[in-house]
Amino acid sequence: CEPKADSTRLILHAKAQDTILSLAAAAGTVEDLELDDVMKTGYRDIRCVESGGPEPGVGCAGRGVITSINFLEEDGSYAILD
Repeated sequence: CEPKADSTRLILHAKAQDTILSLAAAAGTVEDLELDDVMKTGYRDIRCVESGGPEPGVGCAGRGVITSINFLEEDGSYAILD
């Protein structure tokens, strides 16, 4: 379960990107985020997003995934795909 934001690291040729949950915590709520805040484009134009999750042993990781998917759906991220 740790780290929670490294699945896109190689695609982005970078360190782990910020997660939706960490950015939402910094902004106040997930509604305060824009799609460009959370989505990065990597190798071969692959669009990457990391959902994140709670600290180990605290809460449910599924809640972070659900929050992230809902945000992406509501912000129209799937509509911009080919």
